[in-house]
Amino acid sequence: MDAIEIAAKLMELSAVTAPKSKGVNFVQTQVLMGDALQTLAEAMARFGERTGKKDFDRDAKGVARSGAVVLIGLKGSRAVGLDCGACGYPDCKSLEQQAKNVGEFSGPICAFRLLDMGIALGSAVKTASMLNVDNRIMYRIGTVARETQMVDWDFVMGIPLAATGKNIFFDR
Repeated sequence: MDAIEIAAKLMELSAVTAPKSKGVNFVQTQVLMGDALQTLAEAMARFGERTGKKDFDRDAKGVARSGAVVLIGLKGSRAVGLDCGACGYPDCKSLEQQAKNVGEFSGPICAFRLLDMGIALGSAVKTASMLNVDNRIMYRIGTVARETQMVDWDFVMGIPLAATGKNIFFDR
């Protein structure tokens, strides 16, 4: 196992063990390496061309040059049950009755579950940073990982990893 793979596994650990609302975990993780990175990068470039959406090609280049990608997402999450309205609905029952798969992600999702996701992402990139592994959170990776059915999660972000002399994910 090389250093990037070890870092990716430790990032998964950080994401899964990060605090969650009411202590209930819906966070999923997966590490992509090897040929899967090229497959993902090519799919990202095609997605951008097909949809006319900006910067999928740019981020695909970063993925192709990375040593691994850590996917972090939510699957099957349920509302926390606070009826707080942060999601834009008057109560949790109304939120859960809404349509799913309405765009690049499946939603709506409880705001507290999205906070759980944010904390998991922050914990993962903190771990990468502590290990001096270059990284960047990218929504475009998650969009294409879902579309190509690399994962069947509702909401996904990707974190490409590299260990080079300069962070390749900030070459913009």
